[in-house]
Amino acid sequence: MAHVKDCKTGTSGNPVNLLTNLFNLGLPTEWSLYQYHVDFSPSIVSMRLKAGLLYSHGDVLGTARAFDGAILFLSRKLQNTVTDLTSTTNNGEVVKITVTLTSTLMPGSPVCIQFFNVLFKKVFKFLNMYQVGRNYFLPSDPVHIPQHKLMLWPGFAASVTYLEKQLTLSADVSHKVLRNETVLDSMNEMYSRVPKERFIEACEKEFLGTIVLTRYNNKTYRVDDIDWSTKPTDTFPKKKDGSQISYVEYYKQQYNLELMDLFQPMLVSTLKVKKNEACDSPRAVHLLPELCYLTGLSSRALTDFRLMKDLSLETQLNPESRQKRLQKLAENIQESREASSELAKWGLQLKRQLSVTGRVLPPEKICLRDNICQPASAADWSRDTRNGRMICAKPLSNWLLLFSHRSRDVAENLINCLMKVGSGMGFSIEYPRIIQVDDSSVSFLRALQQNMNPDLQLVFCILPSQSKDNYDSIKKYLSLEHPVPSQCVQNRTLTKQNMLMSVASKIAMQIICKTGGELWSVEIPLKSLMVIGIDVNKDAINKSQSVVGFVASTNSRLTKWFSQCIIQKTSTDFADCLKVCMKGAIEKWQKSNNELPNRIIIYRDGVGDGQLQMLVDYEIPQLLTFFKESQTGYSPRITVVVVRKRCTTRFFSESHRGLQNPPLGTIVDRDATRAVWYDFFLISQNARQGTVNPTYYNVLFDSNCLRPDHLQRLTYKMCHLYYNWPGVIRVPAPCQYAHKLTFLVGQSIHREPRIELSNTLFYL
Repeated sequence: MAHVKDCKTGTSGNPVNLLTNLFNLGLPTEWSLYQYHVDFSPSIVSMRLKAGLLYSHGDVLGTARAFDGAILFLSRKLQNTVTDLTSTTNNGEVVKITVTLTSTLMPGSPVCIQFFNVLFKKVFKFLNMYQVGRNYFLPSDPVHIPQHKLMLWPGFAASVTYLEKQLTLSADVSHKVLRNETVLDSMNEMYSRVPKERFIEACEKEFLGTIVLTRYNNKTYRVDDIDWSTKPTDTFPKKKDGSQISYVEYYKQQYNLELMDLFQPMLVSTLKVKKNEACDSPRAVHLLPELCYLTGLSSRALTDFRLMKDLSLETQLNPESRQKRLQKLAENIQESREASSELAKWGLQLKRQLSVTGRVLPPEKICLRDNICQPASAADWSRDTRNGRMICAKPLSNWLLLFSHRSRDVAENLINCLMKVGSGMGFSIEYPRIIQVDDSSVSFLRALQQNMNPDLQLVFCILPSQSKDNYDSIKKYLSLEHPVPSQCVQNRTLTKQNMLMSVASKIAMQIICKTGGELWSVEIPLKSLMVIGIDVNKDAINKSQSVVGFVASTNSRLTKWFSQCIIQKTSTDFADCLKVCMKGAIEKWQKSNNELPNRIIIYRDGVGDGQLQMLVDYEIPQLLTFFKESQTGYSPRITVVVVRKRCTTRFFSESHRGLQNPPLGTIVDRDATRAVWYDFFLISQNARQGTVNPTYYNVLFDSNCLRPDHLQRLTYKMCHLYYNWPGVIRVPAPCQYAHKLTFLVGQSIHREPRIELSNTLFYL
């Protein structure tokens, strides 16, 4: 992108000093990593023997060496491009070793970065930390939460990256949640509460796909199947000599563990095939439920307010506490003789944390129908706009209200509150047609089938319980069979009298959006601009399907949206339907504005660093091809921006009161960004507890040629336009809309919603 080749940084906003969680890794000035290919003649199969024979030539290779069986990395260059060595095995066989230089790698090269990350695996091992997934944890210092039968392993997410002009270690505090109950405990509890004929089905639904930890070796496994026919007394062949041994005997000999239940089934985990490993079929390992501890939280636990609050006290650290943990990690690495010497022999040195200068963008004004307000805080402007009239609210005159007999009183109160708050918003709400049904999910669906009519604007259901089946059946019918916007609220949400007006205000706003209205806007200086959000998620039932959400603005204020969801018969995270979606969005824009948009900015969510090239090679060409194939010669200017909510980089604002979260609207576009990318961080989220998580933006394609300041400012503006919350959010509004759409379809509907709903935010 030529327009940012010389400078991708902006200038607007007030400067702010920030401390990061990035540690500078000092390297000598002319440092390189040398990659060699190693051949053995005659050839040798044993990796251990290969390494032993090669490392016996320490006088030639030096102490800084890493070997994987074929490739050798050295920190110094050997005298000759091809070096011949000779070793002798214990049985007297002479082996010729040929070491050939293949590459000289600079610190920022991908292979070099991969090597440094492997090197830090060793460093964390020296600190007695175990790798679980991608992070490193300290089992010897657990945090117990006995009231919820939980235990936390403290740890770190760490990775080495090459930023603008320096190599850095990014380290962020992490926790591994472990339950103090085994899979067998959970199975026994389930056996006592579910019908016996449904026990196997219930177990498979509960445990398949979960991650378990075996504490005897601190390894995690994914549960892919449950083998009900194999028992602990059954035998399997030993690796060494092929003789048979029972599971009971194996765990006694290997780990000195006594199994208590000899009739439990086996959990089956399919192991990944290692690189360069010849294997005709995937290998599977059998695990004992009695020895497997559940990780993470169950769906029931996630809805337990008290549990989540107690857990957050331990996991959501404020900037000061997080910084202390980071300093402690750095001290442990420097004080560990093994860890520091391992880094030193490769020329690495862990130095101080990186400080950067960010910029705080000016606050945005919120535009309503009759007035413009400057909120006291961008985090929440609900009070500032409480008596303001929404931009556009279509009168609600023909709507249906369904509830069970237990909700009769709360329904009447809700109607009165909705009418009251609606009048203040400029939203006229007439009395609904009321239908009282039984508590069962079948009765709600039957009532809908009997009472639908073509002129219905909205269906409102007060659900008696948290039953997902009830919610799903309603959403399926009203999204697929008879497309009408719907609003579902649980009875218990409406029973708190002191909160009812607040709840009614939020519901009224959602109804305005679902019936095609607009709430508020911000000033958008660019004319003829379309903004698009794209997200891809898995279908919860059919894992081989992906749900693509595509949400595009259809007016110049960026307050009305065209939404389309397409289900792909593939499990990849890439969209292959963008031509179809773009065609629908362009047609809708043209119909609404009597012209075509001159500029299109696309925010693509849900893409990791390793998938960027696929996006460049696969998704962006789809969009460009669509316009090339246009018979009208229409060729708008396009920008494609990847949005990442989950990044390990953190920023702390330094003040006289210590470390704090940076102000809302903070931009970081230098020092902590990549040298060859057009990227920036934006803090558009207010963390009431813990440390704020910045959102990372990476511009992959740009023919709009906007100045960095303008693109950054527009991105921040878009974070103000999500109508489910009167405040800024972490990502641009169309991204969050696309996420909400894919979540509804992937979790509840499992089919593409009818196109009649595409012009409203029916999924809020």
